[in-house]
Amino acid sequence: MTDEHSFLRLQARTQRFTLGTPREFRVAPDGGRLLFLRAESGVDRRNSLWELDLADGTETKVVDAARLLPGEEDLPPEERARRERSRESAGGVVGYATDAGLRLAAFSLSGKLYTVDLATREVTELVSSAVVDPRPNPTGTHVAYVRDRRLRVIERATGQDRMLVDEDGEDIAWGLAEFIAGEELGRARGYWWSPDGASLLVERSDRAGVPRWNIADPANPQNPVNTVAYPAAGERNVDVSLAFVGLDGTRVDVERGDWEYLVAVHWSAGGPPLLAVQSRDQRTFQILAADPETGATKLLHTETDPQWVEIVPGVPAWTADGRLVRVSAADGSYRLIVDGTPVTGPELQVRSVLDVGEEVLFSASDEDPTQIHVYRTGPGGVTRVSTSDGVHVGAGTASLTVLSSWSLEHSGPRVSVVRDGETVAQVRSYPEDPGLVPEPRWLTVGERGLRAALLLPAGHEPGVKLPVLLDPYGGPHAQRVLQSRNAFLTSQWLADQGFAVLVTDGRGTPGRGPAWEKEIAGKLADVTLADQVDALHAVAAEHPELDLERVAIRGWSYGGYLSALAVLRRPDVFRAAVAGAPVTDWSLYDTHYTERYLGKPQDDPETYERNSLIADAPGLSRSLLIVHGLADDNVFVAHALRLSSALLAAGREHVFLPLVGATHMTPQAEEVAENLMRVQVEWIKKELSR
Repeated sequence: MTDEHSFLRLQARTQRFTLGTPREFRVAPDGGRLLFLRAESGVDRRNSLWELDLADGTETKVVDAARLLPGEEDLPPEERARRERSRESAGGVVGYATDAGLRLAAFSLSGKLYTVDLATREVTELVSSAVVDPRPNPTGTHVAYVRDRRLRVIERATGQDRMLVDEDGEDIAWGLAEFIAGEELGRARGYWWSPDGASLLVERSDRAGVPRWNIADPANPQNPVNTVAYPAAGERNVDVSLAFVGLDGTRVDVERGDWEYLVAVHWSAGGPPLLAVQSRDQRTFQILAADPETGATKLLHTETDPQWVEIVPGVPAWTADGRLVRVSAADGSYRLIVDGTPVTGPELQVRSVLDVGEEVLFSASDEDPTQIHVYRTGPGGVTRVSTSDGVHVGAGTASLTVLSSWSLEHSGPRVSVVRDGETVAQVRSYPEDPGLVPEPRWLTVGERGLRAALLLPAGHEPGVKLPVLLDPYGGPHAQRVLQSRNAFLTSQWLADQGFAVLVTDGRGTPGRGPAWEKEIAGKLADVTLADQVDALHAVAAEHPELDLERVAIRGWSYGGYLSALAVLRRPDVFRAAVAGAPVTDWSLYDTHYTERYLGKPQDDPETYERNSLIADAPGLSRSLLIVHGLADDNVFVAHALRLSSALLAAGREHVFLPLVGATHMTPQAEEVAENLMRVQVEWIKKELSR
């Protein structure tokens, strides 16, 4: 019987100890108020909307989600898809938008559209069902939203609600970000208001011709099949175009250039609307300015790369006085460029642009990729806003910045408001205490200087041999070795079960520059696995308590791919692996991610076979446990089934554990989350003891 107060139960109940922490900050133009979302406690899933008065430090609950919706949420399919793409598992008010003056906020709750007057605190329900992504215009006179895949707008003074563009066809959507935008490009929006609030720039998407993939519910065969348009590698993408649509009924289509992906859109008073677009092979990235009167576009900047041009969140954008802000790879780093001039040196790796106004607020790492700091530009150059060691997330503006600071010294974030270098307020945070304190040993190992962390059981006696468990992600766009206590909670729990746990960030992971990231081009399998093995051997040479005769590996998503890869190709090193939601056949994964590293399968089938796992199945000689959610619409369960089928055909023993109703996010139900982890640990112990 499991303990309902165990760490694993608590981790699931608190959504990895993130509940109760403030998020989604908006700063009033006068710098006097701050809006944010936060749940009541570390075990409350419902976020409410709060306001902080920076003059006296008073926090006021503006929208009480529990009062508005006492029961369970009923979400439209498009909203469920948006949350899956953003890995959003909380409830209540999970997002909101405001007018330019921070006088009006709009949000959806259980598919209903609400607005709140931030002066009077009056909450008004405008639409009763199926609402997605409501946004007021900058003047607060109208609220746009998506329903039934069509963009609509409400005039607040009259209550008139109308569709902006009426077009037949269930494959057509107006105002929604398509799958690739949400999953790979970091773009959750499909429409943007003009600065004067009189028109919108709207995405039109057409999924006709995109392969239709079916997700059944085998545990409930009476339920209908979920059919999704999935752009698999080498197949057709959703067709994306743009149009300017006026509140007066006018429509101007934007000139459609020779680009495949709409990466980002920016429309502010600093200049004409900006479009960031990318070619299908991702080797060309362009910044275009669009004319709202004619729809014509003008090329402002082109960037090319023989492998791919990396996308940096938050750019392009205009400063308030009309300077173009972008990030480009140069001199071995990602550099912030303002008005054509680099404002950061090669010692910084810019990770994201957080806000562009009079000046620029951005995040970056210096020579230590395990830390992320927040910086701002100004008349005197670039200044670091965050001052303590750790991982800092920034919001607000360059002059009034909200810092959420994660550290090895405390659990959960400490949230402070910094005005021109001085802390002027704190935002309360209520995460639950995990009940354990990770003690990672920070390592830089091997000839490539791999960043790694080693965790041993609490109270481990020196000299006592330990089985080794690698716990990586190991792939692009994600780091595990970060100076944050919360990043190592699960790894420390695993160590306390009797393992030496090793976490390593290899080539391809962010924070160490373009060349480091692009060493995986065409060689996902070879490079990422080699770095895990090299790190293991280098650490074991310095820490003899690691028993190299008993080595296992576990991971989810790319980490699951890496785990299965490890026992298939390096049985001399690994005796057991748990592969959670693994990609096993890259031709089954999406266009943008897969083609960035491997090209199209029809152009280079040998590269796909070399990096996929199916052909390796006959060689399995070690223990493999495959875990996969049956409702996964990102890495479809077909990946696991194809590998399992190939293993069975070759007579190779393995275990396959299907998760009923689970998507690509790990299971949220407390009992399932706890038991799934315990099953993995006990299975690994058993296999290593053979």
